[in-house]
Amino acid sequence: MNKEIAVIFDMDGVICHTNPYHSIAFREFFSVRDLAPSDEDFAQHMFGKSNSYILSHFLQRPIEGAELLQMEEEKEGLFRKIYEPYVEPINGIMEFISDLKHNDIKIGVATSAPRANLDLIFSKVALREKLGSILASADVKRHKPDPEVYLTSAVNLGVSPNQCVVFEDSFSGVTAALNAGMRVVGVLTSHTREELPPCNLYISDYSELSYQTIKNLF
Repeated sequence: MNKEIAVIFDMDGVICHTNPYHSIAFREFFSVRDLAPSDEDFAQHMFGKSNSYILSHFLQRPIEGAELLQMEEEKEGLFRKIYEPYVEPINGIMEFISDLKHNDIKIGVATSAPRANLDLIFSKVALREKLGSILASADVKRHKPDPEVYLTSAVNLGVSPNQCVVFEDSFSGVTAALNAGMRVVGVLTSHTREELPPCNLYISDYSELSYQTIKNLF
C-alpha cells in the first residue's frame, strides 16, 4: 500500500518560509510604481497566487504576454537577490521527508512560482534527488485554485488523486488540492486555520510529523 501514497508539497510557505521576502520584493517593485499595498492586501491577494493575478490585481489592468514575462523577471529577480542569503527549510521538514522516503512514499513539489525560484531553494536545500515530480508555474496552463498542477503531479507520481496528501499554506493552494480530490495538510505559516478552507490536519512546522501521520490520514 505504501507505494500507492504520494505527498506533494507547495513551496512558498511550505518548504521554506519565503513569503516575508516575497512581500519585501513586491513592496520594492510596487514602490517604483507609486503603489504601497498593505499587509492585508498582500495576505488576500499575494500569498499562493500566480504573478499574473498579483500584478493584474495591484496594477488594475490585465498583465500578460511579454509584459508579464518582463515584470515577473524583475520582481522574481528582486526576490531571489533578497532571499538568497536566508534560504532555510522550515523546521523538521528534512527529517520528515527522509522518514517518508524510508517508507517508500512518493514525493513531489507543485508551486505557482517560477522554476528559477525552485532552483535557488534546491541549491541550498538538498531535496531535488528525493522528488519524483517537480512542477513550477511554466509547467501548467491554469494556476491554483485550479487543480491542474496537483492532478498533473499525481500522474507524474503514478498515483490516483485520492491517494495524495498535499501540504499547502494558502487559500488558493488548499482549494486547488481539494478541487483535485486530495487530502490536505494546512501549514500555518501565512494564515490561521480559520482563514483556510477545511483541511484534514493543521501544522505550524514539521517537528511532530512522521510517516505514521500520513498513513493515519487514510
